[in-house]
Amino acid sequence: MSWLSSSQGVVLTAYHHSGKDQAVGESQGKDGEQATSSRRCGQYTMNQEITKVKEKPPFDRSSSQDSVDELPMEDYWTEVDNIKKSRENRQEEQEVVVVKEPDEGELEEEWLKEAGFSILFGESAEDPQESMTFLSTLTRMQAAAVQKRVEMVYQTLRKKNKQHQIPDVRNIFAQRRESKEKAPDGTESQSVRTNENKYQGKDDQACSLVAGEKELIPPVPEEAPASETDVITLEVSFAEQAVNQKESSKDRTQKNKGYDTLLPNFRLPKEKTGTTKIGDLAPQDMKKVCSFALIELTAFCDVVGVELKKQKAVKFKTKDSGVFGVPLTVLLEQDQRKVPGTRIPLIFQKLISRIEEGGLETEGLLRIPGAALRIKSLCQELEAKFYEGTFNWESVKQHDAASLLKRFIRELPQPLLSVEYLTAFQAVQNLPTKEQQLQALNLLVILLPDANRDTLKALLEFLQRVIDNKEKNKMTVMNVAMVMAPNLFMCHTFSLKFSEQQEFAMAAGTANIMNLLIKYQELLWTIPKFLVNQVRRLNTAYLKKDKKMRKKLLKKMAYDREKYEKQEKSTNDADVPQGVIRVQAPHLSKVSMAIQLTEKLKASDVLARFLSQESGIAQTLKKGEVFLYEVGGNIGERCLDDDTYMKDLYQLNPNAEWVIKSKPS
Repeated sequence: MSWLSSSQGVVLTAYHHSGKDQAVGESQGKDGEQATSSRRCGQYTMNQEITKVKEKPPFDRSSSQDSVDELPMEDYWTEVDNIKKSRENRQEEQEVVVVKEPDEGELEEEWLKEAGFSILFGESAEDPQESMTFLSTLTRMQAAAVQKRVEMVYQTLRKKNKQHQIPDVRNIFAQRRESKEKAPDGTESQSVRTNENKYQGKDDQACSLVAGEKELIPPVPEEAPASETDVITLEVSFAEQAVNQKESSKDRTQKNKGYDTLLPNFRLPKEKTGTTKIGDLAPQDMKKVCSFALIELTAFCDVVGVELKKQKAVKFKTKDSGVFGVPLTVLLEQDQRKVPGTRIPLIFQKLISRIEEGGLETEGLLRIPGAALRIKSLCQELEAKFYEGTFNWESVKQHDAASLLKRFIRELPQPLLSVEYLTAFQAVQNLPTKEQQLQALNLLVILLPDANRDTLKALLEFLQRVIDNKEKNKMTVMNVAMVMAPNLFMCHTFSLKFSEQQEFAMAAGTANIMNLLIKYQELLWTIPKFLVNQVRRLNTAYLKKDKKMRKKLLKKMAYDREKYEKQEKSTNDADVPQGVIRVQAPHLSKVSMAIQLTEKLKASDVLARFLSQESGIAQTLKKGEVFLYEVGGNIGERCLDDDTYMKDLYQLNPNAEWVIKSKPS
């Protein structure tokens, strides 16, 4: 994958099969270990615009990254040296991944399929109207991104004179425009803005969510207010915000100055309808979020002038058992046979646990390596004894456990940040403002495979706990970022030769991104409200379509349509008075309760009422063990945060049911 930028700095731009003078591995030794270079998924080449600078002595700072201008890089280079030493004298079998260079138009075709438009290529049994419905929920910039890719594929196919069933892009988007001109009930919709450079309080598609005649999304101000309190905006498409910032005459560009305490103190806005975290939505809705996130990321890149390309391995040889150098998915399959429901590799959890058992106040934790020979011996023992349950953890010293944890991360056959998006994570450093960097990282985290995202989250939470003890362990977020960046970002490029300028730029850039991942992890694991609202609109459109189909079917089957409609109405009303919701709690002693909605009623208040009436075994239930869920209506299922205002959410989704239950493991 390549994400190209005209910004100064280093971007990894080509990911290709290793050649004779670019060895990717070594031969396998008796110890069964595998060199990090042999576990890469190909190799990367560099694309860099280099300005003439004075030569830098070793360990000097990078001149290409303002964010670390005053930051000594000793910890980073020391970690790189430690990694290189751990790789010495390891003779292992070469493992090669062939990464296919895509043909012209192939990337765009793959992108459209992943974004949910397989129907355009005759590879889906779905109704073509499904794609039209999906298109109708996109923002203006998202639709432009899709249109651009469809045009590119169409032009490529015409060049190749292929007989392909892809429809003319003009026809596709003509249908979209026609569908927007008429509202679902046949009335004329509001005219589309002619000024495409202002979202003026509304996206073309994000202007409203309709349930009956009610507007569900409050209008967004024409221009996001100046960030006096550094509240990051999640209600408006990031691409739309970028367009607005480009057009604005005000210079809001934040220089990437400051690495630790000088970073903006961004905080999440308090949403009355509740904040949605990754893991709060049902799988079918999360899949839709990922489709929207991919389109949004691409639209965002188009606006800021960055090219987003994705490549994938077409041949991959990996271990199918063991502990180190095993793909995350294989590890989890092994682990789930031992502990059903496991989402984070057991070895990863155990190593973190072992480090914490030694106390997080140890000075130099994560920075000081364990003895190389002892680490090698422990690796061999873990491979042989971990799953047998005979490994002696008492023999593992704290610094050894930290070294083993870092080794586990860098020896994953595919990067923890994924083959597809590793270069995109690296290229985030080239975005002009910290806010845009965080917006891009937010979308990238959403797009990670579940196993990668869950493991990354566990790692970042652990790193934050280390940083919380910085007064005693001397490991600030800056120090931790410096130590961890080479293990996450650089382990798949060690065999390549870079200039000193390139090395410094990569070091500063990846340490900066590592810092952002640690510092803003709560924000990065939040699903932006505009994406959740797009899912709601899409679900509403599908429900309306299904309802029409059911009515047609009933009519054909000669059923009494009036009787059906009355029955449906009575089911929806469920004898609940206006302004009252009925909350179900099938696993609690009080299985149902009618609750009057007020302006101040929160989800936490609803839970408290149920838990206060518990008795017996259920009385031991504590806050945090059960949650209130919004189920049905315009959402599949959503776990509510405690500060959700129930009346506002009810107005957003009046057809939902409300259920108290535990979160699935």
